[in-house]
Amino acid sequence: MGAGAAGALVAIQLCETAARRRVPFELLLIDPAPEAGRGIAYSTLDPRHRLNVPAGKMSCYPDDPGHFVRWLCHHGEPGVRSGDFAERYRYGAYLADTLGRAIMAAQGVVAVRRLRTRATGCHWTTLPGGDPRARLELADGRTVEAHRVVLATGPSRATAAWAPESLRGNDRFIADPWAPGALDAALQDGRKEDVLLVGTGLTSVDIAMTLDRPGRTVHTVSRGGRLPQAHAVDPLPAATCATPLHGLSLAALRAAVRQHIGRVMRTHGDWRPAVDGLRPVTAEIWASMSTAERAEFVERDGSLWNTHRHRMPPATAEAVGRMRRTRRMRTYQGRLGSAATRPDGSLTVSLTTADGPRTLPVGWVVDCTGPGLRLSDTADPLWRSLLDQGAALPGPLGMGVATDHGRLRGADGGTTRPLWTLGAPRRGELWETTAIPEIRAQAATIAEAVLDPWTAPAPPATGGPARRRTRRPTDTSGFPVSTHAAAATAYRLGVDRLLKVRTGAAQALRRSVALDPGFALGHAALALIGHECGADVDVSRALADARRAVRERAGTFERSFVDVVSRRVLHPPADGDAALLRHLEAYPGDALALAVAVPTIAFSGLRDLDGTTALRVVERTAPAHGGSWFHTSLLAFMRQEQGRYDEAGALAERALAAEPASGHAMHALAHVHYESGDHQAGRERLQRWLAHQGRGGSHRAHFSWHAALHELALEDTAAVRRRWAEQLSPGKVYGVRALVDSGSLLWRARLAGAWQGPLPIGDVLDTAPADVLERPATAFVALHSAIALTAADDLPGLRRLRVHALRADEVQRSVIAPLCTAFEDILEERWTDAARGLERLLPRLPGVGGSAAQREVVEEALLYALVSAGRCEAARERLEERLDRRASPHDRRRLTALSS
Repeated sequence: MGAGAAGALVAIQLCETAARRRVPFELLLIDPAPEAGRGIAYSTLDPRHRLNVPAGKMSCYPDDPGHFVRWLCHHGEPGVRSGDFAERYRYGAYLADTLGRAIMAAQGVVAVRRLRTRATGCHWTTLPGGDPRARLELADGRTVEAHRVVLATGPSRATAAWAPESLRGNDRFIADPWAPGALDAALQDGRKEDVLLVGTGLTSVDIAMTLDRPGRTVHTVSRGGRLPQAHAVDPLPAATCATPLHGLSLAALRAAVRQHIGRVMRTHGDWRPAVDGLRPVTAEIWASMSTAERAEFVERDGSLWNTHRHRMPPATAEAVGRMRRTRRMRTYQGRLGSAATRPDGSLTVSLTTADGPRTLPVGWVVDCTGPGLRLSDTADPLWRSLLDQGAALPGPLGMGVATDHGRLRGADGGTTRPLWTLGAPRRGELWETTAIPEIRAQAATIAEAVLDPWTAPAPPATGGPARRRTRRPTDTSGFPVSTHAAAATAYRLGVDRLLKVRTGAAQALRRSVALDPGFALGHAALALIGHECGADVDVSRALADARRAVRERAGTFERSFVDVVSRRVLHPPADGDAALLRHLEAYPGDALALAVAVPTIAFSGLRDLDGTTALRVVERTAPAHGGSWFHTSLLAFMRQEQGRYDEAGALAERALAAEPASGHAMHALAHVHYESGDHQAGRERLQRWLAHQGRGGSHRAHFSWHAALHELALEDTAAVRRRWAEQLSPGKVYGVRALVDSGSLLWRARLAGAWQGPLPIGDVLDTAPADVLERPATAFVALHSAIALTAADDLPGLRRLRVHALRADEVQRSVIAPLCTAFEDILEERWTDAARGLERLLPRLPGVGGSAAQREVVEEALLYALVSAGRCEAARERLEERLDRRASPHDRRRLTALSS
């Protein structure tokens, strides 16, 4: 009951949890509003009304904090950051859209009905079997029955008890400024009468901005006379209080909090981190207070706390500041005493203020005091029916109702009815319970409680036949998976395409989780390929889904794999590598995990500096794979990394004979030809494979890139230009692959003097998302972002990437950040500094992952810088060393030119 923000958040959790668990039920959403999700708070159309919490803290999901920010980025605001304050209307659209998606994803499991009316009563009966049943009375005269009820009614409506009798019935008194059309008369063209807002909180601020116009003064009055404080433009992290606050008397608590704020002020020069640091323990402190202390706090400290805790967005604070400086907004500490109607229908109001009596002529008085605190005084018929029949019990100080983790306590103190509430009705117990971060956590808890009785395992049978055990389906490597046969089949197809480096992997994996939203491995594999392969996947969302699902039903193998993916996405590279090694130690036959360990085409691999760890893993897992074409392909790749090219070539040919479409085997063979200097044969073999077995490959651009490297070595510049146009230009390649393959080829072509005229690198940058360019998730992608930005002469972009790298994982800090500095030196023609920086970096480059051929682009930049700095002898030595390893007509010509 109630489909505003709180109701939408519960409905989202119910739909998604039920879909994961495959628990069918009917969900009724009872609310008169035209659209679910908005409620009163997020229905405003005024763009000046903004959230008073940064977007990064407003996700629907407690375990996916970036969800709202990503939604904004995909819905017309690509540059939004987590610290921005979005329009409130946009958040309402986000809630409605997320709910709609959850309902669609649960189709076939959850049947959803919207009843556009209001619930006016809820009466409970007990069926013969002891099952409680609710009969809900609706405002349109209908009744419906329900087994579980969630009261998501939001805050109580204001009662205007403060207003004198002469004002309450007056047409110029606006009791609910959020009611549709309530402010229309005051907003009519030509109306400039002053307005009095009673209340100085966030509601008052929003209404003041809406009513602001030249020639009008908006007066505001409250007992405290305080406007909300402003959020910092550049906020500091929350500062935890060093003193334990639980169990202190109210006087001692005041002193401890003042000391905490003082310490933070001395350290940071700002009180906000101190107040933010109290948020995690606010409910605990409130619960430890006695009833008398709570009452004293509300009376003496509540207003001061609210003005500092619930703050204005910076843009709102700036607008309010302008209004106050120009006297279009005036604030008083006091109360309204009386109101009289003037001959023209306007009002004369008298205020009792701290500066003495004041009389104001105003056109309207608006109640901005906010919701009522005492639910026990409510006139709402739904809550009244529950309180009167003893199904609900007033909470502390009469605020809200008494609950046990959201489940309502009846007059007898018990929780026998399946009846829950969240948000504002829990104010008396929690104090801080009206913001989205608290409500979304309560929604998840309630969804679990509602569905748990329907998903609990059946008790063991006593006597009778034993239950027949069904065999679980398996993944590609033969490990049992916790899903049904159809989802497992789609998953195996997706993994098979990943192992063969063929297209369609993401589509098959998406189908697996569409068939079973609770399939943890499907979600985890999607997160993995989004994070490491650049697939079009919402990585954070997929990972959150995997972690939810694995908690509900999964074996040890599945839990281990999800842990691997979690650590590779969320933790430093060393943690991800350690988790992967542990997993492969326990499950050496897991082909997908083994593919992740080897830095070939799709994955960045184990990021040790010399590649020995990946080699040991491949060799150690050989018995578990029994000479399969896939394992042989990976072994071929590792052998060529060792420089054992003859052996690597033989292994690659053996794998291709068993599986001609093996992209990993062909990739290993491409490296063998390149590192052996057999450029003509390498180009021809790649051409044949791309034309036949490789036509369905998911990384055709990378094989084309390999062919182009042969053409650069052969100095066939016309072939390089042709290959770019036909196989590597944007439109043929997208996203991360455009950076890794197309962007790096253009930069190498420029360094080699093989590209005359303007470099079309701008097209490559246009196809890569901004967050990939300037906030890449992995060091491997960051390397290629730096290359592309350098090729584009984008000095500001390089500097932004360097700032990101300094805040990222250790590899990005130690390799990518100094690499950006060296590339900046190249763009500003500080050749000696550039060469010195690149020389220092070369030994550390293997830590970014990828192949030696991919990382060679940095050595090419070093050669260019050495020659430009006049250090030709150092350049000659590097070229001679490379020519000793492999033949290259281009390197031979460069060496001859340097020696002449």
